[in-house]
Amino acid sequence: MRDVAGMPSEGAFPGPDHTYRMPVPRLTLTAGVSRGPLDGAWWPRCDLLELELPALVGSLAPGLGTVTRVTVDAVAWPDVPRTVAAPAGLIEVALSDVDSEAHAIALECGALGRWELLVIPPGRSVAAATWLLTAAADPSNRLTAAHMLALAEAGFGEDRG
Repeated sequence: MRDVAGMPSEGAFPGPDHTYRMPVPRLTLTAGVSRGPLDGAWWPRCDLLELELPALVGSLAPGLGTVTRVTVDAVAWPDVPRTVAAPAGLIEVALSDVDSEAHAIALECGALGRWELLVIPPGRSVAAATWLLTAAADPSNRLTAAHMLALAEAGFGEDRG
């Protein structure tokens, strides 16, 4: 049984005969070809990329290609390993300190290109994360990841009722 955030309910964790796998990622992607700085958003459940990344890349449609390398924000992921094991093989992890890539993850899929996703911090409220997931996948969105997170921090897109 799962709660509204997709986490197993209390007492629902697998026993010793089962292997625990991360739940399906909370992810949105822009339909078709992206026209903005972002191709969607991802809301990881924790800040351990080595746990979250295999589920993320495993959930992508086969037509998007095999992820061979990711680039992440060095400030958000300072202790990330340089490679992460995923179902399709090892993924190289690069760190970026470029401001335009803050709060984002770039998924490089060989000849098929690069996918840029807003990374919603794991502790973000459901209301803010829902707005960010929707807005980042909107093909008319022209905002950067950092700008979108700043708007969410200011309460834009959340119910204040």
